Amino acid sequence: PLPGRLRRDDLPQRAAELLQFVWEETVRPYWERRRRVLEADVLARTAQLGQGGWSTVLDALRPGMRWLGGDRLQVNLHEYPPREISGAELLFVPVTAQRHGWVSWDEGERYAVVYPCAGVLTEEPVTSSVPAALGALLGDARARVLVLLDSPMSTTQLVALTGQGLGSVGRHLRVLLDARLVRRRRAGRSVLYYRTAAGEVLVTAQRG
Repeated sequence: PLPGRLRRDDLPQRAAELLQFVWEETVRPYWERRRRVLEADVLARTAQLGQGGWSTVLDALRPGMRWLGGDRLQVNLHEYPPREISGAELLFVPVTAQRHGWVSWDEGERYAVVYPCAGVLTEEPVTSSVPAALGALLGDARARVLVLLDSPMSTTQLVALTGQGLGSVGRHLRVLLDARLVRRRRAGRSVLYYRTAAGEVLVTAQRG
């Protein structure tokens, strides 16, 4: 039964005000960064899919999850009876504020595996220092992009990590490409940038 306190004519309006409050106070102030994290995670998973296939992606998606082969997918470590979902829609939903994720479903119609975004993108904005001499040579913003490429990253990932705009990151990457300090390669549907030997020498020398 509906609790007595909820039997009121203005319930829809009060519920709408509550949702608006939650959005404005707890989501909206951080949404741009969270959106970039979500986009970067999807790109990274897509690249992983192109390199290692579905089993590689699913095995690393969340703790206890793994591909069992054929059409079987283990979603956690609980010994629940198997669930047959043939013909239903299966969604993969990234979140930024959880460590383990969960599953949910609309019985027989739609199932969702909610998983945590992984990697440095989920931490507080990266504050790794840029060597002063490298910053003076390339400019702090461009040097930061080069320093962050310890491992291959997409433009969207660099935007999320640096807080710079997409256009700014793109211009920095173009200059670094022209200077042969970075290269790029396609991984699945995304393009990843990485340091060349010359770029590695430049960054390593300044870190020493």
